Amino acid sequence: MTTTRLDAGRLMDRVEELADLLVDTVDGGASVGFLAPLARAEAVDWWRGRVPDVAGGRSAVWAAHDGDRVVGTVGLVFPDKANSRHRAELVKLMVHRDARGQGLGRRLLTVAEQAAVAAGITLLHLDTETGSPAEHLYRSAGWTRAGVIPDYAASPHGVLRPTTLYYKHIARG
Repeated sequence: MTTTRLDAGRLMDRVEELADLLVDTVDGGASVGFLAPLARAEAVDWWRGRVPDVAGGRSAVWAAHDGDRVVGTVGLVFPDKANSRHRAELVKLMVHRDARGQGLGRRLLTVAEQAAVAAGITLLHLDTETGSPAEHLYRSAGWTRAGVIPDYAASPHGVLRPTTLYYKHIARG
């Protein structure tokens, strides 16, 4: 398996595969901002909407490939305000259900953390559904729980669920 940072052109080239991954993730019950069933066209449109942010340097996206198939992704979103350029948000860490249990989520998390350090980021933050499998990954990777917000987002099935906020100091400047 290889992991590649996608520039805007590569992201456009992979939109269809990334859409399939997003649909699989939502169908699998992960709370990543969409309700089930997620229409493939909506997933394609969502990924296409990320291209300008990648082109403008406001976000970065990595894709994990098993052969020619995209089986995972992770992103970073960089703030545009001068007082927050030391931090970034980790977003959309997704692993296809067929590729889970092989350490891919941890590898993607490590790739994003290392890239953030290289970009001069010293603090990462994220939110994840409380009690989700992803929460275990973040805790085991050294992320610190900041708190829980009740009824923060609807699950893919429309049920309001709490979210847990996490942060990680990745470099001290």
